[in-house]
Amino acid sequence: MASDTLSLVFGALADPTRRAILAQLSQGDATVGELAKPHAVSQPAISQHLKVLEKAGLISRRRHATARLSHLEAEPLRAATTWLAEYQRFWERRHQRLDALLADLQAAQTPDPDNDATP
Repeated sequence: MASDTLSLVFGALADPTRRAILAQLSQGDATVGELAKPHAVSQPAISQHLKVLEKAGLISRRRHATARLSHLEAEPLRAATTWLAEYQRFWERRHQRLDALLADLQAAQTPDPDNDATP
């Protein structure tokens, strides 16, 4: 995935209304009116959100009779997840190193009963 496409995807995901629209579309295709219902914004505002999602490749739109349906295109989400997974592995390695360090510090501070100097 080209980095500018990745930027478009993350830019689209940055808005909570657009994330909610994607969640709605995960249940099936919908019209602008159906997508606008649960939101306190106008249909033209939803249309603007849909344009951003379409530009990022997260949705496609098609005509069905007189309705224009939006459809979730999940592949860009997979690419974004793959990109994020690299950082998840980075943090997991860092946490493992921190856990090992803490275990070493605790072991160094715990008195050894076999080396007790009392007679």
